[in-house]
Amino acid sequence: MLAVLANRTYRHLFLAQVIALVGTGLLTVALGLLAYQLAGPSAGAVLGTALAIKMIAYVGVAPVAAAFAERWPRRTMLVALDLVRAGIALFLPFVSEVWQVYLLVFLLQAASAAFTPTFQATIPDILTAEEDYTRALSLSRLAYDLESLLSPVLAAALLSVISFHGLFAGTVIGFLGSAMLVLSVRLPSPKPAAPRGIYDRTTRGMRIYLATPRLRGLLAINLVAAAAGALVIVNTVVFVQNCFGLGARETALALACFGGGSMLSALALPRLLETLADRRVMLAGGGLLALGALAAGFVQTYALLLPVWVLIGVGYGATLTPSGRLLRRSAHAEDRPALFAAQFALSHACWLLTYPLVGWLGAVAGLELAAFSMALLSLLALAGAMRLWPREDPEAIEHVHAGPPSSHAAGAGERHTHAYIVDDFHPAWPDSGGWIGRPVTMSPQG
Repeated sequence: MLAVLANRTYRHLFLAQVIALVGTGLLTVALGLLAYQLAGPSAGAVLGTALAIKMIAYVGVAPVAAAFAERWPRRTMLVALDLVRAGIALFLPFVSEVWQVYLLVFLLQAASAAFTPTFQATIPDILTAEEDYTRALSLSRLAYDLESLLSPVLAAALLSVISFHGLFAGTVIGFLGSAMLVLSVRLPSPKPAAPRGIYDRTTRGMRIYLATPRLRGLLAINLVAAAAGALVIVNTVVFVQNCFGLGARETALALACFGGGSMLSALALPRLLETLADRRVMLAGGGLLALGALAAGFVQTYALLLPVWVLIGVGYGATLTPSGRLLRRSAHAEDRPALFAAQFALSHACWLLTYPLVGWLGAVAGLELAAFSMALLSLLALAGAMRLWPREDPEAIEHVHAGPPSSHAAGAGERHTHAYIVDDFHPAWPDSGGWIGRPVTMSPQG
């Protein structure tokens, strides 16, 4: 897995991701503790609302940012957004009202909504071999798990000598370190896409995503992960401090158990994905998530909470790590930023639903009902994924174009086979007879 770090450009980007996520992990712990300080037992509702605002920023900003990203050098854009995020994080230690939390979270995450899809879409352009990219996805999942594992452990150590307000300084350092590492490398510039209107550029990734069956299944799997993941992220502080009467360090340890489970998945997946299909691995992970959410409803002690959080972490890693492989095989290089932005927006739309839902259910109806509700939602979404994502999902598909011949290699009525990707000449998925629509552009050009 570590062999891909021999690539200097990827190595610097991976280290940038690690450093930024350590800072983000400190932010996650600090926000939970800040919410508890401001709202007490209602901290779950406050944190759930703050995270919902974060999701609104993600869903609304990512597609628009992707539409304009192709006009700017990637390195310049990524460095500028890191500096913006660091500047906003400087204000977080001075928050004294709940509304201030909401405002700063929105501004910070709007910048992240532009940064993350651009960053993710750059990796397949650096690591073009499928095996290398799979290893990079697992390393990326490990980096994300630092937010739930190493960062909370670091937070627990820091909390023994400083107040939680000091954790926000780690966030600033993380974003500045990320900017310096991105600035130290040259990033590839994929061949520019054909000139398109603003509507086409803003919605193109979403239209490719929703027209591809495996990605519609991925959307349902995103909802499974969001349901169980929101239960952990929003209500861990309430479980630990309000129900069990424990403190900040125990809260950090519980979050670390969730991250540890996800890390176990990331370590195992490169080998598993050599023999098992993405669909089977991701659906199995979804089953673990539903089981973990159900088990959370029966947890009565801190000692039982920890293994349940590990189980949910294992399922979480198994469902999300292979998603980049699906996106890579479902778009041409010039469309990848738009498709990654669509995945970013749609997956976070799932979190937009589950964050406030689990937070308010926990505050109003109790943690048991919140856990059982997330388990039911996970099961329904998992059933939807199994239906939307066909068991047989070949990369190359035999198909026939309707309409007159065009610059595409095959003319009307000529049956042919190639790796099938939704694009201007393939605007829809073939029906059972292999026919697709007229080979015209996906939308009017501007």
